[in-house]
Amino acid sequence: MLDLMKLNIEIPKQVVDINKLSLYQIEKLPNGNISIGALVKNSDLAYHPTIVKEYPVLSQALLAGASPQLRNMASVGGNLMQRTRCPYFYNTDFACNKRVPGSGCAAIDGYNRNNAILGTSDKCIATHPSDMCVAMAALGAIIHIKSLNGPRTMPFGEFHLLPGQTPHLEHNLKQGELITHVEIPAIPYATRSYYLKVRDRASYEFALASAAVILDIQNGRIQHAHVALGGVGTKPWRTILAEKVLTGAIANEQNYRTAAEAALSQAKGYGDNTFKIELAKRTLVRALTTAGGMS
Repeated sequence: MLDLMKLNIEIPKQVVDINKLSLYQIEKLPNGNISIGALVKNSDLAYHPTIVKEYPVLSQALLAGASPQLRNMASVGGNLMQRTRCPYFYNTDFACNKRVPGSGCAAIDGYNRNNAILGTSDKCIATHPSDMCVAMAALGAIIHIKSLNGPRTMPFGEFHLLPGQTPHLEHNLKQGELITHVEIPAIPYATRSYYLKVRDRASYEFALASAAVILDIQNGRIQHAHVALGGVGTKPWRTILAEKVLTGAIANEQNYRTAAEAALSQAKGYGDNTFKIELAKRTLVRALTTAGGMS
């Protein structure tokens, strides 16, 4: 928010400090799920013993993001709400439908190497930047929200919106609502999970492509699969197409590659970023191989 205010992208009339709210807890619920307060710092979540042991994909995703200094300050709720890092969004000299609805999208015909190839529209190809959100998409997290009208919950996949014809609308949070916590379902086989991030440099860099995978493998055959992609979508991209290919299949490279082809079957390149289609496929195959091995 401060960065956007400095660049005159956001000009709020009022900013409310919520740091004194008691939303810092990480706790296991009676049903086995994990509740994570919206103000829990990314570092605290990444190194929490339960997360490291039972949900390594989430810990790995968090540690792949930003820098140690930023992770020490960034919150779970803030990560959910962060906006794109598309350079045309940040540069007010260029047209951007996210920043000024109806002004156009300079990225489509401009330099778009880091932009999205999944979930795009003729109005926007901005990539969602989060690593944490990719893991939470794969985990099927539940977002808890509160307002004067009372509490409500939302499946993670419904929180972020595709750009469509209204790219300035990025999430399903209503006026006056506040994220209070995120609930991670109890997934016993989530111990077999992995997050892989491919980027231009080893740290403090956004993903060109990333993959969060969770596999339940019994006797060499995949019983359940959770797959999400990052760095390539306009929102954290859970790919049901890949999961369908993997479910019931033997855990081997051929099936991993078939799943990757399915995951990127609807991808569209825009010139500079077309290489991401093949890169995302290879990233997913490597992540699946690391998590599931070969039969």
